[in-house]
Amino acid sequence: MTDTVKVPNYTDEMVTAMVATYEANPTPETVAKLASEFSKTTRSIVAKLVREGVYKAQQRVTKTGAPVVRKAELVAMLQEKLGVEMPTLEKASKADLEVLVGSIVTGFDEVFNEVN
Repeated sequence: MTDTVKVPNYTDEMVTAMVATYEANPTPETVAKLASEFSKTTRSIVAKLVREGVYKAQQRVTKTGAPVVRKAELVAMLQEKLGVEMPTLEKASKADLEVLVGSIVTGFDEVFNEVN
């Protein structure tokens, strides 16, 4: 049998340079620059940065640029504000939940302002 020698995808010097560059500027543009610099795919660079424990996932946003809020988070906000458990509320549409949260938060703010 012949012994095969596994050649690593990244040398220690490459990893050190990659981590230092990414930590200085953790953006998708930096990942793209590293990918072209090392002739690797961006997915490969991200995987290596994750393995090294330095990759920071970008926050997901909607088309309007607002952060993504899940229905479960909206239900949790409502339950916290009202102080009641409503397990079936997650079956409501997200749009209805957003309206409900908005009106309750506004209502609490108005009551709080009237008291003070």
